[in-house]
Amino acid sequence: MLLDFNFYSFPFLIATLSAFLLGIAKAGVKGISALIVTGLAIVYGAKESTGILMPLLICGDIFAVSYYKKFVKWRYIIKLIPWMIFGVLIGVITGNNISEKIFQYGMALIIIFSVSLMYYWDTRKNNEIPNNLIFASSMGVLAGFTTMIGNLAGAFLNIYFLAIRLPKNEFIGTSAWLFFIINVFKIPFHIFFWETITIRSFLISVKLVPFVIIGLLVGVFTVKKIRNDNYRKLILILTAIGGFAILFK
Repeated sequence: MLLDFNFYSFPFLIATLSAFLLGIAKAGVKGISALIVTGLAIVYGAKESTGILMPLLICGDIFAVSYYKKFVKWRYIIKLIPWMIFGVLIGVITGNNISEKIFQYGMALIIIFSVSLMYYWDTRKNNEIPNNLIFASSMGVLAGFTTMIGNLAGAFLNIYFLAIRLPKNEFIGTSAWLFFIINVFKIPFHIFFWETITIRSFLISVKLVPFVIIGLLVGVFTVKKIRNDNYRKLILILTAIGGFAILFK
């Protein structure tokens, strides 16, 4: 159930911080998606929060595809999109047939698994990952499924793009278009199947849009400055904590 809150409440603070972080993430600071999802899930509930998040994501996507339009690599989008769509459809069916509690646990486990996967990737000595059709299709399906269930596709796409060694700007630009296409594709399912996007949820999203825009402005500056490995480790730790927060909420 959606929560009502005023501008001075703690839930509103969490929601606005999540929206602000979303803007930073869409500007190119990767690795904080689970923090955003966690914050909104704590305030609104695991499944309902996915509908509130969708307009915010698309707002950020529009900025990202415009700002990084020169760096997109369409061959990777064409390669991944069919598999991501397949994963989204699996997520639609799965999410529509499970309870809120199971949805909550599933989202938490996906976050924890994603963090573990990214930690393993960051710390392993052998950085070679197979760049073949099986690897691309499996990452695409997992990304599609997790983006529908909890808007958590980032970890799997990060792994794929790290594997093919895309430069930073191409990484951001290609990811931006992938997410924009998939997020638009997901809208009808949120409206007509899950019914998580309603007039009420949309009005809440509208209240949070200004904080996304502020985050975008901060993120454009920040993405050029962040190079410290300790920052990434901190994000992984906070993300894991967020996953456990949802799990035991």
